[in-house]
Amino acid sequence: QVQLVESGGGLVQAGGSLRLSCAAAGGTFSTFGWFRQAPGKEREFVAAVSWSGTRTDYTDSVKGRFTISRDNAKNTVYLQMNSLKPEDTAIYYCAATRRIIATMRSAIYDYWGQGTQVIVSS
Repeated sequence: QVQLVESGGGLVQAGGSLRLSCAAAGGTFSTFGWFRQAPGKEREFVAAVSWSGTRTDYTDSVKGRFTISRDNAKNTVYLQMNSLKPEDTAIYYCAATRRIIATMRSAIYDYWGQGTQVIVSS
């Protein structure tokens, strides 16, 4: 049974940093992604990383501030978030797929975590 468990969320002041982790169990995955959903908004893509870690994708609003990485030995994906802004406030979800995909941001992710809350105060 596949499980994705996020951790690392919390309350931080604008300009601060957080590191989210997502530990996966129940198999290996070609691609991990991070998504977020702010109150009253639709879920949106944030970042994704390929199996090797050499291919990444970011939504424009986080480029240069967020870094996605993975440790295949630990079956864990990370999202380092720096220079946080109040508009980054959201529930952050980890997602994974075993599919061979071309475009990570629009891929179908078959497995999802429960989410971790990030609140950035101004």
